[in-house]
Amino acid sequence: MPLEMNREVFITCAVTGSGGTQDRSPHVPRSPQQIADSAIAAAKAGAAVVHCHVRDPETGVPSRDLALYRELTDRVRDADTDVVLNLTAGMGGDMVFGTSEAPFPLNDAATDMIGATERVAHVAECLPEICTLDCGTMNFAEADYVMTNTPGMLTAMGQMMTDLGVKPEIEAFDTGHLWYAKQLVNDGVLDSPALVQLCMGVPWGAPDDLNTFMAMVNNVPDDWTFSAFGLGRSQMPFVAASVLAGGNVRVGLEDNLMLDRGVLAENWQLVERAGTIIENLGARVIGPDEVRKKLGLTKRAPKS
Repeated sequence: MPLEMNREVFITCAVTGSGGTQDRSPHVPRSPQQIADSAIAAAKAGAAVVHCHVRDPETGVPSRDLALYRELTDRVRDADTDVVLNLTAGMGGDMVFGTSEAPFPLNDAATDMIGATERVAHVAECLPEICTLDCGTMNFAEADYVMTNTPGMLTAMGQMMTDLGVKPEIEAFDTGHLWYAKQLVNDGVLDSPALVQLCMGVPWGAPDDLNTFMAMVNNVPDDWTFSAFGLGRSQMPFVAASVLAGGNVRVGLEDNLMLDRGVLAENWQLVERAGTIIENLGARVIGPDEVRKKLGLTKRAPKS
């Protein structure tokens, strides 16, 4: 197929994530203030969207605390620099079994399974413009757990997001996740055209080779908007690959800690480098207002 390069590209910065990276780099932000400051620095470097998780400020362990999300949201919105806010809704679906010979009972200390309403509670509280919807279940290799998102759970969460007026960003870790996302649109749970993030190279989802990537791209409906990312050393190559395939890009410390071999990155540096790649390809990096217009987003203040 001929290349249909995207000439107007937005950059998403995934600021901190929920992985166990807090002790691997001093630049991984922990507190709401640190996360907000890093997000704003990324926006100043060219990110139109910031994708945010929260962490326990003391330990750096991922958190679902509504107060932390509210503080983060307020800090980002109160800043002088404009940016589209994208909050995760991925936490609360981690199922950890017992041993291979005795899978039940579940490992209660490691399992984090909650209902749809609680998984979306911080979205309802903070009303970001975008929130993520992990559109399937898969084995996740960072630890021995199953990322669990059943059809019923996705229908419930997706409908809540739609009713709140928050744009779901469909996180697709494999082709089947795109298949079900299209079903959610067909069922009227999600609005069309939808927004998709193609998550490449996350074990054990879609590998980050170009043949698999193009299979993912070819399963995205023509009128939908997509972005893509690769992990680690694949992060910057996937900036180029996604633009050339017609998409937008995601970089940030959630997916990659390194700027160069032996050099730990800050979020703004990864955004700056992505912007250079995009511009060298002959495309233009667009800002938050253009993203809102493109995706039909309305910037809103939190509920009082």
